[in-house]
Amino acid sequence: METTIEKKTLDPTRWLETHGNCLYRYALMRVRDVAVAEDLLQETLLAAIGSHHTHAGRSSERTWLIGIMKHKVFDYFRRIARTAQFQLIVDSDEDSFERDGPWRGHWREDHAPLSWPVDAAHLLESREFWETFDRCLSRLPQQIAAAFTLREIDGLASTEICEILHVTPNNLWVMLHRGRTKLRNLLETEWFSRRAAAA
Repeated sequence: METTIEKKTLDPTRWLETHGNCLYRYALMRVRDVAVAEDLLQETLLAAIGSHHTHAGRSSERTWLIGIMKHKVFDYFRRIARTAQFQLIVDSDEDSFERDGPWRGHWREDHAPLSWPVDAAHLLESREFWETFDRCLSRLPQQIAAAFTLREIDGLASTEICEILHVTPNNLWVMLHRGRTKLRNLLETEWFSRRAAAA
């Protein structure tokens, strides 16, 4: 009886139809490239077909497939981390911070971030905000966007990210700092300033 239930649950012929959109969106959110997301979806489904007999039934079919996709995304980042196109683009954001005096390292007054609205719950439910967020994230350099995604979206530890992206902890800290700063600036321009002007 258990074998019949497991076979019914793990039916590879239905995976693309049942879980394809979810898996594709998962990949696209992380790699932000349609062709790469499609390739990762295919790789995930092929890997799942090859190993579906090992699924112990401890998790749902979708959770199991997303777990496979997660590893495929990490493998993709590992592969491209070794390429020249993925090398860190050095563009200093030091002009945003005080260089000397007692406020060294703090925001310069003319570059300080805007105050964001307190109603964050409403913001997080806004589809339009997340579309803007995705556009802003896609404008970051590829290595910085990958580091930010692995840390803030996937919640990986710094040591894991350093291993995947082949960077030192100091380099990762710089990438995350620059990513957060640039993303905040982009969101302020693309979302918050426009909202304030329209109000």
